[in-house]
Amino acid sequence: MASPETTKSSRRGGKSASAFRTISEAADIIDVPQHVLRFWETKFSQIKPMKRVGNRRYYRPDDIEVIKAIRFFLYVEGYTIKGVQKLFKEHGIKTTIDVWHRAEESGGAVGFPELQGSDQTANLGGEGKAVARELLGVLMQEMRALKKIVSNLPD
Repeated sequence: MASPETTKSSRRGGKSASAFRTISEAADIIDVPQHVLRFWETKFSQIKPMKRVGNRRYYRPDDIEVIKAIRFFLYVEGYTIKGVQKLFKEHGIKTTIDVWHRAEESGGAVGFPELQGSDQTANLGGEGKAVARELLGVLMQEMRALKKIVSNLPD
């Protein structure tokens, strides 16, 4: 007899690509906690899971694609929530997801067509520039700390 864990993982892995996913399955696929998905639902109107009895969420394959794109732009590209909302508003769901797919296929950041061949930081709004400056400040502090450690190493 199969263990409950084996049965559970087999069942999840055995679903067709067009099957609806529970919030726990979606969280596993996307690699974020369930509470993050619930939070993103409040911030992105593009995420529209079906809700059944007891408010159980069921994510459509299209919802999963949108969430994967959101995760990519937030976690990999470093956009803020407002920045990703702006991408969806200015470029639409399809274009935003297409850009994410191109980035996944190429194994790196791709960006939007109007940003290609330009300095992408020049296109950041005030919030993006502030975030970039803050990150650079943190990196500089870490570099100084590393320099101090290396200078104290014996020859």
